[in-house]
Amino acid sequence: MILNIVKPKGWSSFDVVKKVRGITRHKKVGHAGTLDPFATGVLIIGTEKDTKKLGQISSNYKTYEATLKLGETTNTLDIDGEIVNSLIIPKLTSNEINEILKSFLGNSLQIPPMFSAKKYKGIRLYKLARKGIEVKRKPIIINIKKIDLISFKKNSIKFSVECSKGTYVRVLGENIAQKLNTIGYLSALKRIKVGNFDISNSITIQALEEKWKF
Repeated sequence: MILNIVKPKGWSSFDVVKKVRGITRHKKVGHAGTLDPFATGVLIIGTEKDTKKLGQISSNYKTYEATLKLGETTNTLDIDGEIVNSLIIPKLTSNEINEILKSFLGNSLQIPPMFSAKKYKGIRLYKLARKGIEVKRKPIIINIKKIDLISFKKNSIKFSVECSKGTYVRVLGENIAQKLNTIGYLSALKRIKVGNFDISNSITIQALEEKWKF
């Protein structure tokens, strides 16, 4: 069974996996592509023999809507972290922001953040980060297929991005802020599409529970 679930804010991707396992009573349950706890939106869940399809689903392009708060940054590059720096925000126009966003189109190298589930010598990076340990990470090639400005206020930018597997939108947000001559972190992140799976067809955990009762 493949499920298109709306991940709630504050839940880890594994929290959703555990919940689905409890609802369905299926022993084998997995997900296609991690979403950070602060993020919401499309999380594809597979159970039993359909867990074999998750790798292929995860390799698809994903579309997000992100809100980038400017002038401050956190140690995790998102709203769940601690503010570690602040900087003046220069006067910006929508045209300037659009130009900067478009500069990220195509292939580029991205360094995974320390607060991530990637492993270094068998240890999750976020476990090292929590101890104040920083290690050298190998950059990965990412591809931005589409990126658009949705709205802009004095200290925040909302944008949509369609990107390849392995792209950290938190790092993209940091890089956008740097090109705008300031700093920033993501205050919100919503995944609205994974391949052909769209949020308009997603089901909530609560709806799944109700459906499974019958």
